[in-house]
Amino acid sequence: MSTLIWVLISAVVIGGAAALIYVGIRDKDKEEDPLEARMLEYASRGEEVTLEEIELSQSLSERVIIPLIRNIGELTARFAPQSVMEQTEGKLKLAGSPKGLDPMMFWAARFIAGGGIAVLLLFLFSISSLNWTWGRKLLITIIFSLIGFYLPQLLLQSKINGRQAEIRKALPDALDLLTICVQAGLGFDAAMAKVAEKWEDELADEFAVVLREIQLGKLRREALRNMSDRIGISEVTSFVAAIIQSDKLGVSMGKVLKIQSDQMRVKRRQIAEEKAHKAPVQMLFPMALLIFPSLMIILLGPAGLLLKNSVLSDFL
Repeated sequence: MSTLIWVLISAVVIGGAAALIYVGIRDKDKEEDPLEARMLEYASRGEEVTLEEIELSQSLSERVIIPLIRNIGELTARFAPQSVMEQTEGKLKLAGSPKGLDPMMFWAARFIAGGGIAVLLLFLFSISSLNWTWGRKLLITIIFSLIGFYLPQLLLQSKINGRQAEIRKALPDALDLLTICVQAGLGFDAAMAKVAEKWEDELADEFAVVLREIQLGKLRREALRNMSDRIGISEVTSFVAAIIQSDKLGVSMGKVLKIQSDQMRVKRRQIAEEKAHKAPVQMLFPMALLIFPSLMIILLGPAGLLLKNSVLSDFL
């Protein structure tokens, strides 16, 4: 029976994580309001429908789940310190601002994950015949609830690290393309547009955001600083500072980009060498915990069986 309980606990944790990923970090194809889109659709058909019929035509998640999570997030935001919400917003920006996810919904997802796991575990413990004391059951419930509460934070940090690693890897090649475009006679903005047009990665998306901000009237240096804040790595900060300084002093943009490209390439090589030096130490733990015990069983297992069946077994 205890095995069944642990299987159910694992299923609850995995289900909570899957629900969090679906609700919190889902990626919609369109940014428009679904209710407004359906109203326009019915208007184009020329059909006369009521607002209630349009709302009922939406999916269950759009009508119930997402509004419920948003209400819980608004309630959480009332009691959470402003600094905590600002810090969460900054981390969401570093993660690339997943569509449909804001600080209120993120905190709501954390509380729902932790509270949902706690309720389900208490329900499973109440209907099971497991001979555990309630103190032990509450301890297990608290531990798994904390895991569910901090799981969204771990997923968000993992997304931030992956996005920064991708940008750090793509930056030297992007600077090479910028250098070629600038030396060919294009302006810096046009060169960034070429990178955003030719590539499909996080860095190209950030260049596209910078260009949109410039088109909306923001100064280039402000748009570049915003990009640096959204990415949050030292290489991009150095690149943005060099571009702004070159713009102020009138230095050749092609030379600055060439120097930055060489520096970024050296930096990327140094990071790769650092990871290579850390690899033997990191491999030591799985080898000691997984590989060596298996080898000992394979090598010494037959000898142990022979020793057990030999005459020496009477003296052991």
